[in-house]
Amino acid sequence: MEGGRRGEAAAAAAAGTGPVFTLEEVAKRNSSREAWLVIHGRVYDVTRFLEEHPGGEEVLLEQAGRDATESFEDVGHSTDAREMLKQYYIGEVHPSDREKEGSKNPSRTSSGQTSFWSTWLIPIVGALVLGLMCRYYMMDGKSS
Repeated sequence: MEGGRRGEAAAAAAAGTGPVFTLEEVAKRNSSREAWLVIHGRVYDVTRFLEEHPGGEEVLLEQAGRDATESFEDVGHSTDAREMLKQYYIGEVHPSDREKEGSKNPSRTSSGQTSFWSTWLIPIVGALVLGLMCRYYMMDGKSS
């Protein structure tokens, strides 16, 4: 039975559909008996994964019951870790809570992805400006 439920959850995760939970409901699941996380607006039940987590169960329990998106991204999880998330997917964050959560980080788009502007364009423009400034000062030093 549980294997079938996992398969359904994986299919729902791929489709981006599933039961809807409020952040208040998720907040109640913050112990080693039941540990839920929110990552990019999706709810995951990581209770079964607590003992297997390479960083230790304390890391997950510290984030349990709340939005762990920032912590998840800061660690720089591998593609395999992101794939593993699918098997723990149980639903979505309620749209009204998602709006509150989305207001935290302006560099993220509504789908939870980091925007192109903050990831690539701004650093590239900054590097170009610094390069031009260095070149200008180097040329200025040779002419005097």
